[in-house]
Amino acid sequence: QVQLVESGGGLVQAGGSLRLSCAASGSIFNINTMGWYRQAPGKQRELVATITSGGSTNYADSAKGRFTISRDNAKMTIYLQMNSLKPEDTAVYYCSGRWVLRDYWGQGTQVTVSS
Repeated sequence: QVQLVESGGGLVQAGGSLRLSCAASGSIFNINTMGWYRQAPGKQRELVATITSGGSTNYADSAKGRFTISRDNAKMTIYLQMNSLKPEDTAVYYCSGRWVLRDYWGQGTQVTVSS
């Protein structure tokens, strides 16, 4: 089993920054390809960014140039650095990954950006 726990969300003013963390734990020795997703009320969950085991990244158009995904394999943790935040970024942010042919999701962390 794998547990994913997000942290770092909160209330921030437009133009500010937040750094989200997602720590993986359980009977695993590595983190595979993982991603950050977000979901706003009344909206579908959408991909924000992904990072492979080799460190390759990709971003949603809305995140390019503002967000950076990274990983620390020794700590079994991925991060999402969010800069120049906009009110449109307000959502619950989730991390996800796959181990033993099934997907795991964290509980989510709320990000609220005020104007």
